[in-house]
This record gives sequence, C-alpha cells and structure tokens, in this order.
Amino acid sequence: MASVSGIDISGTVRERAARELRDRILTGALPAGSRLDLDAITEEFATSRTPVREALLELSFEGLVRVAPRSGVTVIGISPDDVLDSFTILGVLTGQAAAWAAERVEPDELSALRELATDVAARSGDDSIGEANWHFHQKIHRAAHSPRLMTQIKQAARVVPTNFLTLFPEHEKHSLDEHQELLDAFADKDADRARVIAERHVLDAGRSLVDWLNGRGH
Repeated sequence: MASVSGIDISGTVRERAARELRDRILTGALPAGSRLDLDAITEEFATSRTPVREALLELSFEGLVRVAPRSGVTVIGISPDDVLDSFTILGVLTGQAAAWAAERVEPDELSALRELATDVAARSGDDSIGEANWHFHQKIHRAAHSPRLMTQIKQAARVVPTNFLTLFPEHEKHSLDEHQELLDAFADKDADRARVIAERHVLDAGRSLVDWLNGRGH
C-alpha cells in the first residue's frame, strides 16, 4: 500500500512540479538567473502546459521565480539569509507544535509515533528515508491538535527540500537521536523540552542548507 501512504506527499501534477522545481531552486541546482523552459518542463513531467504554468505561478508568488510575458521564466532564487529566516520561522512553529503535542498527544498517537520513528531509522541510508521522516513529523504536527497551526506549518515547511536527508546524510544519525529525544519528551509530557528539541532540529537543518548554498556559490 505504499502508493496509498504516499498520496498526500505526491499530490497533483501541479503540486509535484512545483515541489520538484522548488527543491532544485532551494538546493541551488537551478541557480539564480537561470531560465526555465516551459516546454522542457512539460515534457519532463509528461503533462500538459496548464499544470506547469500553475506550478510556476505558485513559485512566483513565493518569490522564487519571475514570470514575464516576453522574457519567460527566470529563477530569482533564495538568499542564504532568507533561508535562515524561513527555517527560524518554521522552527518556532514546529517548536510550538511539539510543545502542544507533548501536552495533548493521545496514547495511540504516541504508539504510532514510535512506529514511525522506527520506520525512519530502518530506512537509514536509503532514499526513502525522506518520505518516512516527513510522515513522522506530520504525525507530530497532527498530535498538536491545532488545525490552524498545521496550516501555518504547511506554508512554512515549503522551504525544506523534500530530499533533505539524502542531500545531507550526515544529518541522519543526529536526526534519529533527536527523534528519540522527542518521543521521550512526549512520554514525560514535557512541553518545554519538546519545544527546545524540535526548534533546534529545524534550525540545525537550516544552517546545513545555508552552508551548502554558500559552498555552491563559490
């Protein structure tokens, strides 16, 4: 049932195209100033032009590309400072989610989180770890029982490349250790500890991405 579990992360063609192009821009694979060819993207995603146009429009609203009638689509990119700001905002939101989860998590949700954390650890070194990690964090956000906060996190989390853990394998062990620390904080209903761990988890990731982008710029 892997296809079913992956539905919410794969989404529509528009979402998939937007996410893939966003990932390439966020990781510097598509550097600032590069031009995007609508026909080439349409062909790559084996789709019609409409969802690709919509995906590019979405990226233009996020300030990642510029869409001009004559000159086409140009990558604006994202500065390291913007990356750090975005991860700091996401860190604050995920810290709040973890704090509320520590206070509000149901016993069955905690059991499910333990299973998901085990699944992430089992995929260490494999490309599928990214999706497993996404499901684990998604479950924490749900355990906060705040639809409003979930909406804010979904917006803010766009800045995290979906292939983060395969891009930064050195983060894996650190990440898995912090997952265990989070589960312990939830079990102890320690909201303050959960907040600190979750916030640090995201900020460390942001710093890694900034270092990576700075390295690519040289």
